[in-house]
Amino acid sequence: MASQSSQPAPAAPHKPHVLIVEDDPAVSKLIKTYLEREGYDPAVVETVAGLRAAAEASKVDLVILDIGLPDEDGWSALRWLRARGNVPVIMLTGKSDTVDKVIGLELGADDYLAKPFDLRELLARMHSVQRRADQAQAVAGDAAKEQALTFAEWVLDLSSQQLKSEAGEPVHLTQAEYRILVLLAQNPRRVVTRDQLMDVMAGRDWEPFDRSIDVHISNLRRKLDTSPKAASLIRTVRGTGYMFIPDRGA
Repeated sequence: MASQSSQPAPAAPHKPHVLIVEDDPAVSKLIKTYLEREGYDPAVVETVAGLRAAAEASKVDLVILDIGLPDEDGWSALRWLRARGNVPVIMLTGKSDTVDKVIGLELGADDYLAKPFDLRELLARMHSVQRRADQAQAVAGDAAKEQALTFAEWVLDLSSQQLKSEAGEPVHLTQAEYRILVLLAQNPRRVVTRDQLMDVMAGRDWEPFDRSIDVHISNLRRKLDTSPKAASLIRTVRGTGYMFIPDRGA
C-alpha cells in the first residue's frame, strides 16, 4: 500500500509575550491568569533587575510596568526600556492624580492605568497600544517610499522613524512624539485638532483635563526649538489644536 504523504502541521498562532513587572503577587497572579485566558503569553517579574534579564533573554511584545518596585522605581525601568527600543509600555500607578501620569508620558510610556483597575480596561488599553504599534510599523513601511520630511534644520526620516539634525545627529523621540510630529509635519499650515492628535497618540477620546497632549507637544517643542531657525515650529491654535509651520517666514 502506497504511503500517504504527511502534511506539515499548521503553525501555532502567535501569542503576544507580555512581561508583567509587579511585586504584589496577588495583582500579578490576577493579571497573568486573565491574560492567559485571553490568548497571551504572560510572564511575571518582581524587580527592575528581573525586567532587564527577561527583556535580554527573549523578545517582549508589551510591558505592564508598576511604578513601585523593591529594587528601583518604574521610572528607571522605563528609561532603560526606551534606551533599548520602542516596546509598548503601560504604566500601573498607585495614585489617581496626574503627577505620575505626566512623568510616565514624559519618559515615553504609551499609556497608564491607576490602581485599582478593571482587567477589561487593561485589556482594552493593551489592544489599543498594540494596534498603534502595528500601525506605526505599517506607516514606516509605506513611508519608506517618501523617505523623509525636511523642515527648519531637521530631517524626519520616515524609513527609520528618526528625527535627525542637518548634521545627521539623531534626537530620541518616543512613539507618541513621533506619531504626533509626523501628523503635524504632513499637514503643514493646517490646524490639527486635539481629537486628531489624541487619536494617533492614544487611540481613545480625550477628556477636558487630559494633559497628555500638552506634555507631548511641550517635549517636542523643547527638542525642536534648538535655534532661532527652528523656533515656533508648532503653534497653538487656542481652543482647537495646533498648527505646524515649517519655516519662520510663514
